[in-house]
Amino acid sequence: MAASTAASRLSPPRPRTASPPSTPPRRSRFSPLRAANRIALMDFVHHHLILPARMEAVLSVGAHVIPHPRKAETGGEDAFFVDSDTGGVFAIADGVSGWAERNVNPALFSRELMANSSAFLKDEEVRHDPQILLMKAHAATSSVGSATVIIAMLEKNGTLKIASVGDCGLKIIRKGQVMFSTCPQEHYFDCPYQISSEAVSQTYQDALVCTVNLVEGDMIVSGSDGFFDNIFDQEILDVIAESPGVDEAAKALAELARKHSVDVNFDSPYSMEARSRGFDVPWWKKLLGAKLIGGKMDDITVIVAQVKTVVIPDDEGSGVEQEQGSELGTGAAVVSAE
Repeated sequence: MAASTAASRLSPPRPRTASPPSTPPRRSRFSPLRAANRIALMDFVHHHLILPARMEAVLSVGAHVIPHPRKAETGGEDAFFVDSDTGGVFAIADGVSGWAERNVNPALFSRELMANSSAFLKDEEVRHDPQILLMKAHAATSSVGSATVIIAMLEKNGTLKIASVGDCGLKIIRKGQVMFSTCPQEHYFDCPYQISSEAVSQTYQDALVCTVNLVEGDMIVSGSDGFFDNIFDQEILDVIAESPGVDEAAKALAELARKHSVDVNFDSPYSMEARSRGFDVPWWKKLLGAKLIGGKMDDITVIVAQVKTVVIPDDEGSGVEQEQGSELGTGAAVVSAE
């Protein structure tokens, strides 16, 4: 409509004369017709969002918790939090049950540690560093007790930063294979490193710190030791492959680990590790062919996250741009630290 209106305002053509043909005069670059076309093009660009954009990595997260059978009424001693506002942050703390022998509720320390970790996420000193976040959360925790802990943060460029103290674990799955696993820290078998209210304990400085470059589609599986003590890697891969989403995967993994934990005939990762460390049935039972087997009953916490990408237009002002970003995000390519 703008172009046709502008054209109608041009002078009508003059009658031809018998003068010899000549090169027609060039139209001014500032003619009303060209200006109208430019306005129409700008209007098209605005409505179709042909704008410079950047791609950011985010996490789609699911979680599931199953307390120890004897601790179901109190909710168990594991605690966790998930925050998706900054792209993706999650953490798990496993309260050390030995404190119950001193009439201390082991859940209080792990829950307060996670609450403080969530509260300090936007602290300027944290600067998206999980080790610094652990330092500040531990310093602010006043409950008596101790806990193993793992914190993971995904940066916008696809870099996953991890800080872990103890035996909470994390695995990264890419194209159906486990391509990264954290290693547990322990003083000796079944006695992991732990963040504590006691002066003589591990601190954020003892944390295992890792950085992993992720790509779109990578799956992250993290959990307390009650999860990894009762499930094998191949079982994790099978469940992830069969699950339609992260929520379903987290629930299915937790339920499978729970099933194994109460099975006295299941040769679990925990029982296999115990035998490798010299723990087994008495010698006379070995003569009868017996061996130490069975799952390990414990609180089970599982977090499953998938790496996705979204397109963020440089002009982030309008709701239309956000909608366009959600459409393009499904077709976005690899995001990595490089």
